[in-house]
Amino acid sequence: QVQVVESGGGSVQPGESLKLSCAASGSIFSINVMGWYRQYPGKQRELCATINSDGRTTYDKSVKGRFTISRDNSKNTVYLQMNSLKPEDTAVYYCNAQDVYTATTTGVIELAGDYWGQGTQVTVSS
Repeated sequence: QVQVVESGGGSVQPGESLKLSCAASGSIFSINVMGWYRQYPGKQRELCATINSDGRTTYDKSVKGRFTISRDNSKNTVYLQMNSLKPEDTAVYYCNAQDVYTATTTGVIELAGDYWGQGTQVTVSS
């Protein structure tokens, strides 16, 4: 079992900043990819940013240049620094962690689990 816990959400005014944190813990093989997604009411969840264990990052165009994703591999923790926040950034933000292992008989990398946090609310308004 792997647990994923987010923190750092809150309410701010446009132009201000927030930093989200997410830690994975439990029976972990190896956390490969971690990421942040957001969901608006009545809409499907969408990607904000992801980061691989080697440091490669991916950003949605709506947040590129404003948000920065980083991670501490030793702590299985991922961060999302959010600057220049806009009202359209208002959403529930979810942390995702993918746990993988190498099968001993085949050498194939297998997905052990795909885990989600419970979400943290970010509200940006005047």
